[in-house]
Amino acid sequence: MLKLISVRLVAMAVGLVFALAVLWALVIGLINLATEEQAGHIPYEQPKDLSWSFDGPFGKWDQQQLQRGLKVYDEVCAACHSLKFVAFRDLEQLGYSEAQVKAYAAAKQVPGIDPNTGEATMRPGLPTDYFPSPYPNNVAAAAANNNAIPPDLSLMTKARGDGVNYVASLLTGYQEPSAELLEHHPEAAPGPGLHHNPYFPNLNLAMAPPLTTDGQVTYDDGTEATIEQMSTDVAAFLAWTAEPSMIKRKQTGWPVMIFLLFATILAYMSKKQIWAAVKPKK
Repeated sequence: MLKLISVRLVAMAVGLVFALAVLWALVIGLINLATEEQAGHIPYEQPKDLSWSFDGPFGKWDQQQLQRGLKVYDEVCAACHSLKFVAFRDLEQLGYSEAQVKAYAAAKQVPGIDPNTGEATMRPGLPTDYFPSPYPNNVAAAAANNNAIPPDLSLMTKARGDGVNYVASLLTGYQEPSAELLEHHPEAAPGPGLHHNPYFPNLNLAMAPPLTTDGQVTYDDGTEATIEQMSTDVAAFLAWTAEPSMIKRKQTGWPVMIFLLFATILAYMSKKQIWAAVKPKK
């Protein structure tokens, strides 16, 4: 009896400590939030809530949109940003044939080794190669971009909160800071070489607006290439580069859930059958 009471007291003490820790974290969080606001924390916009074909448990890739997004990346974003985790052969998942992937890869120059001299050289890409970086190193990247190194975009929609909406919103969000914002936060004015964007947490970033005019890219399927269209297309493409297996994962999840439900019901019925004889009757 004493042992049972001691166990219960220990459990209650552990639960009390856990509750106090959660309460303390909540209080500290509220204090930090209030401190930031009092210190003049500059507010930024939350990403737009856009609709995507791959949303939800039954979502699917829109291959035409992904191909358009690849075109936007190839003709606009690739000048500064790499896709180091994406191989050319992965593009077959977007509906391209093996011959098309080979031709696309061969049109790119990737780092290689001269077999005769052993020196570093550039060669036409192969399907097994990965998208090359536009810069030889970070020093060259920073020198060409106002001392800011353009991030790799392979996992960008996973690296940012509400990633795919964030990318699409950021690309269409460039604007001049409002007079009201500058009145309350004069430090929000963009400095030399910076550009104001309310969807960027710091409000000002070194990347100039990459999408500046409608028709900047000509789509093969005839879709009108407005700035909004190009931004959503490339954001969808980057959602695919970040998780190409997303749709397969969702499709696999349903059989797994059905199996787990069936196994749970079967286990419950087995338990009732096995213990029915020993359960005391009222």
